[in-house]
Amino acid sequence: MAEERSQAERWVNFAAGIVTPVTLISALLFYFGYVSARSQYEYFGIDVDTIGLSTQDYVMRSPQPLLVPLLVITLLAVGGLLLHNAIHPSETGVRRARIVAGVVLLLGVLGLLLYPFLGEMPYYALVVPGVIGLAAAALAYIAYQRRKLDPEGGSPRVLIVLLALVTVTCAFWATATTAQYSGRGLAKSDARHLDRFPVVILDTKEKLALRSPGLEETALRPGAGQTFNYRYRGLRLLVVGENRLFLVPQNWTASNTTLVIPLDSSIRVQFQFENDPP
Repeated sequence: MAEERSQAERWVNFAAGIVTPVTLISALLFYFGYVSARSQYEYFGIDVDTIGLSTQDYVMRSPQPLLVPLLVITLLAVGGLLLHNAIHPSETGVRRARIVAGVVLLLGVLGLLLYPFLGEMPYYALVVPGVIGLAAAALAYIAYQRRKLDPEGGSPRVLIVLLALVTVTCAFWATATTAQYSGRGLAKSDARHLDRFPVVILDTKEKLALRSPGLEETALRPGAGQTFNYRYRGLRLLVVGENRLFLVPQNWTASNTTLVIPLDSSIRVQFQFENDPP
């Protein structure tokens, strides 16, 4: 019985060791997908929470904003390893490098404190965490090298852990900013190429007060069994939400608005795709 219990405990611990990292990764993917989607649909005047996207939808949207940060972090790690194998640190070199990294870190912290004055600068949210994170990583590495040169100089483990925490935090900040920029860039690309989205022909029972230019309204002829009175053309399907359609004019300008239509019996929708001929 004791052996069976011990084996069961080992399996539980093994499963927990797998589930915890998977859960953490899924949460990170969800977060960055959410940040990107929020920035994307905000461009069209839509609060992403009103769309009703699922957790899987956000996770599936996360690879695009994460590609560049993951590539940059990987390349920096490779460069750091190559530099580590190439250099031969000395006490004087370590001291000089520590001074330089400390000055850079102070400049980054100064930029962080001056956010009320510098926050509107282009790429502020990328430059500041990048400077602080790289300087913190450099100081952690320098502390590690100094420990190797002087084993009797005291243990820098607490300092290294704190600097590593700063580095990870800055990497998270910069990645979230990249996801936000990616979402806004994707939205602008969509706005320039709305012809990629399906054409929507919308029939309604009541007249809609649509003010966006480029939309065509036609009164339908009354007939037996005809319950729809107006037809609208010039719309594109931006995204399908939870029991809703989010439609935009086929030519997006700053004066356009997004039309939110409920998926119920009050409307009739036709989708028109422009496919290549067979």
